[in-house]
Amino acid sequence: MSNTAVATNTNATMTINVLYFASLADEANCSEEAVVVDKSMSLDALYEQLCRKHQFSRPKSELRVAINDYFAKWTDPIHDGDSIVFITPVAGG
Repeated sequence: MSNTAVATNTNATMTINVLYFASLADEANCSEEAVVVDKSMSLDALYEQLCRKHQFSRPKSELRVAINDYFAKWTDPIHDGDSIVFITPVAGG
């Protein structure tokens, strides 16, 4: 019975890799981390969870998001093994 519980628990989560750049990397004090989340986790909820963990100062409205090196919408799904990047505004010059 415990094997079933472990399998069910494993099936309910996924591991994603989150990359940080610029001010987010400074605030997280790292450039990347593996995060285990529920399979139903949205990008919105992921960013909110990471904001609480790392005390990010930037609101979601100031960021873009990418999944596996492609710009994404905040409503796009996350899949096991995905690489997620929250992109801060970049000044040109």
